Amino acid sequence: MAYSKINQPKISDVIMNQLEQMILEGSLQPGQKLPPERELALQFEVSRPSLREAIQKLEAKGLLLRRQGGGTYVKEQLWQSLADPIVELMHSDSESQYDLLEFRHATEGMMAYFAALRGTDADMQNIKEKIQAVEAASDIEAKAEAIVCFYRAIAEASHNVAMLHLVLSLSPVLHENVAQNLELLKRRADASKMANEHRQDLLAAIVRRDPEAAREASNEHLSYIEEVMLSVREEDSRLQRSLRRLKSGA
Repeated sequence: MAYSKINQPKISDVIMNQLEQMILEGSLQPGQKLPPERELALQFEVSRPSLREAIQKLEAKGLLLRRQGGGTYVKEQLWQSLADPIVELMHSDSESQYDLLEFRHATEGMMAYFAALRGTDADMQNIKEKIQAVEAASDIEAKAEAIVCFYRAIAEASHNVAMLHLVLSLSPVLHENVAQNLELLKRRADASKMANEHRQDLLAAIVRRDPEAAREASNEHLSYIEEVMLSVREEDSRLQRSLRRLKSGA
């Protein structure tokens, strides 16, 4: 009987595959700094030359970025080509806000569903901490960033890497959309309070592991945002018509 030779994988390739998996599953996120080489080598129980070779391969793939004297980072804009044109579109076309809300209805409801279904105790604690950061934010930019982090925590709890990286890729777009929505909510009495209550309902449904209620809470929140948005913009449109009539002397 003839036996085929068993090829042992290179240590650097094994390390590279593990780091790739950590980036894929979100354990290492865009912009995050890796531990020092010495510490990583101890964690992997490998030599520093093997680790260095793995990092060089990931640099060549465009996943890691080494800064001279400043350490190694997961590349910040892994999805930049996807996000940037949409951000630009949203700046120039207010109608795209409605398109994004429709998109969020589908994706965030689905993420909430799977977060309630699959989230671990650690995931639940992370989501709770993120909602506390939302409540503690003192201005719109800080609050928008905290809300995006809240949705990112829900995506992480879904344990679906496609959903997670969709949120990571669209973080600038989501931030812009959330910030604009917060500005609109300020123009309606109790609207911000209502939106906060919706997020608390969403949190409660996920934590008690009720997938259908979580999806419903997500959709209810976004429907309310859309309702306020339409109301405010109709009001603005009426005001503009009134101003035009005054200017024309009609």
